[in-house]
Amino acid sequence: MVEERMGDCWSHTKDQFDNLEKHTQWGIEFVEKYTKFVKERSEIETNYAKQIRNLSKKYQPKKNSREEEESKYTFCRAFLTTLNELNDYAGQHEVIAENLTSQIILELSRYLQDLKTERKSHFHDGRKAQQHIESSWKQLEACKRRFERDCKEADRAQQYFEKMDADINVTKADVEKARQQAQMRHQMAADSKGEYSSYLQKFNQEQNDHYFTIIPTIFQKLQDMEERRIERIGLCMKTFADVDRQVLPIVGKCLDGMTKAAESIEPKTDSKQVVESYKSGFEPPGDVEFEDYGQAMKRAASETSLSNTREGKEKPPGKTKPKLWPFIKNKNKSPKQHKEPLSHRLNDFMASKPKMHCLRSLRRGITLNSHVRNLIEGSGPEDFSHLPPEQRRKKLQGKIDELNKDIQKEMDQRDALTKMKDVYVKNPQMGDPASVDPRLSEIAQTIEKLQSEVQKFEGWLAEVEERMPSKSDTHRRSGIYETQNNTTVSNNCAQDRESPDGSYTEEQTSETQVKANTHPIPTTTTPEFDDEFDDEETLPTIGTCKALYPFEGHNEGTISVAEGELLYVIEEDKGDGWTRVRRNEDEEGYVPTSYVEVFLETNAKGAMTYI
Repeated sequence: MVEERMGDCWSHTKDQFDNLEKHTQWGIEFVEKYTKFVKERSEIETNYAKQIRNLSKKYQPKKNSREEEESKYTFCRAFLTTLNELNDYAGQHEVIAENLTSQIILELSRYLQDLKTERKSHFHDGRKAQQHIESSWKQLEACKRRFERDCKEADRAQQYFEKMDADINVTKADVEKARQQAQMRHQMAADSKGEYSSYLQKFNQEQNDHYFTIIPTIFQKLQDMEERRIERIGLCMKTFADVDRQVLPIVGKCLDGMTKAAESIEPKTDSKQVVESYKSGFEPPGDVEFEDYGQAMKRAASETSLSNTREGKEKPPGKTKPKLWPFIKNKNKSPKQHKEPLSHRLNDFMASKPKMHCLRSLRRGITLNSHVRNLIEGSGPEDFSHLPPEQRRKKLQGKIDELNKDIQKEMDQRDALTKMKDVYVKNPQMGDPASVDPRLSEIAQTIEKLQSEVQKFEGWLAEVEERMPSKSDTHRRSGIYETQNNTTVSNNCAQDRESPDGSYTEEQTSETQVKANTHPIPTTTTPEFDDEFDDEETLPTIGTCKALYPFEGHNEGTISVAEGELLYVIEEDKGDGWTRVRRNEDEEGYVPTSYVEVFLETNAKGAMTYI
């Protein structure tokens, strides 16, 4: 027989039963291997989708104010859209894993069970037919050997009879007995021949049926089974590709969404948003005026030490404090100034040491820090008066919008309850109409309360919008401060100045050129503290300021100012949001830096930053 692995018909390989059994077993193992491959691919898709979802979740914005602020920018919104699209993209990989499992893995698992059962049945029939033909062959061989033995026995019996018949010495009875024995053997040989002939004919028929009917039928069934297996593998491979192809449109939409989000980024809009988020509404200060220090040097050079000595003798002894001449009642006359040679002043400046006004700094520091701490911790005023005007306006507008949303929500609840009450009135069996009245009255009170809150915040908002400086006021305000700066006199001596953190600096101002008796600032401390403060000298001015908004100084250490009021700056903002100012010789305190417009003198340390 010629072997053909996959010819037109497996009947040509009827003598290759064992090889076909091995081949079909290999086919089943291939199906199992492909099923395992698809299963691992499904697990990879599931893990990939999980990692993508975790990545998207990790970078999703948190529920805090910082993320809410970032959502205003187009690039942040584009990134959020990308994360959402990436989450949908991960969902499509989950769909791939699910389809691979349901359409391939489960189907192949069930098919494998049926394939194994069918193969087992076919090979069982084949083995049974093989065993039957082998059994028939053995019976035929037995008949053949019996016929051969009977023939040999008949020949020997015939030869013995002939021998006995030719022997004259043998009796007639012995001859007759030998003849009968030979006839019996011949009859047995004839019977064996007939049996062998009939069984041979039967075996040939069974063998013909076995090799041309039974085995070909079984092999044909195995061939059909194998072809179905190969066809099923081909369909699964096609499904394997179709599963990916089915999600490509949605994946493409996800990628298109990412592209569209990237194209929606607008740098100009984000730049404008930065301005809207951080602009304070303040106007920048006017030009800094030129201060001529040459005038002071000429005056110092024209004076003599003798005149200084005479003036020093005329000055009464005792404790004196510097007093600014603009605050003297007789403003038409300027105070007398002590003229000293420039070399003497330089020597005094180099030999001077900072004074340790510890008790005054301790009391003021405690008061100021407590006030600043309250503002930082969120316990600021309800009207946001501690904020710059533009930021205050935004906060008030946001608060009004929130209240309006709450009012609309309460009104929706009221409308729903009203409809429910009408239903109860028309159908008493559904409920008691009076049971709704308490809730309706509660909602009405809530709405009334919210509306009053809205009116209150709208009033504050209108006040802020009225007071916010317009662009047309910029030049006018600059002109006012140019005039104010022209009244500032040159600095001629060094004085100790206390800073908010307890450090001291020496700066020259025009305020300390006249010594006069002043009263200490009223405080609530003990008498011994007041005595300590009386020993201090009044701080010199370092510039001027104008109040942009009214401020009521209720806390200790602050001072109330009116809008448009002109004040002297004696201590600039050190980063805590407060500036120390003086109204006259007896009134000084702290005001919020955002409430005033400050103009420091040229030789004053530090600078004000305007947004």
